[in-house]
Amino acid sequence: MYKTKLLILFFFSCFCSEMQTQEKAFIDSSREFQDELNREYANPEESPLEDKDLKEFRGLDFFEINPDYIVKAEFVRTPAESPFRMKTSTDRMPVYVKYGELYFNLKGKDFKLNLYQNQELTQDPEYFNYLFLPFTDLTNGESTYGGGRYIDFRIPESKEVILDFNKAYNPYCAYSGKYSCPIPPEENDLEIEIFAGVKAFKAY
Repeated sequence: MYKTKLLILFFFSCFCSEMQTQEKAFIDSSREFQDELNREYANPEESPLEDKDLKEFRGLDFFEINPDYIVKAEFVRTPAESPFRMKTSTDRMPVYVKYGELYFNLKGKDFKLNLYQNQELTQDPEYFNYLFLPFTDLTNGESTYGGGRYIDFRIPESKEVILDFNKAYNPYCAYSGKYSCPIPPEENDLEIEIFAGVKAFKAY
């Protein structure tokens, strides 16, 4: 009996250690993404910031990285979807196809988000497997940009994927009126507050 208890404690300890290691890896990935985003926005050749804002730029305002907003999601492929034109902040109407769905649980509630594929990007060798995840949540217009936020995805290789809201970023329209930005479809409205990712931009 004593040896059995020791074995149970050993395996439980290994399991906890593995979970902690995995969580740290996810958090490190979130931090790396945010650091890269700051480098991009600080670069005059890549930044969407207006010149006056770029001169004073010291970094984007992020929520503190929170592992509660890194969730496992079930990816469901939705083949044979019809192409459609997604609304944007201008008259531009890029063609997208719904590629799949993500089912996940957050804060004890079940949600679904759609993944979209830009048909023009499928011809680009660098972005041919790029998927677009635009969404809105109950923080929009308060602590986050009113027009919603985006998360980048690549075509999943398995049914289980990681959905990390700490990697949510603003459309370029949040920083300048010269851009044309896709408006998240209504089916990607989340009835929950997502306190993760980039906050609303406040000009310097």
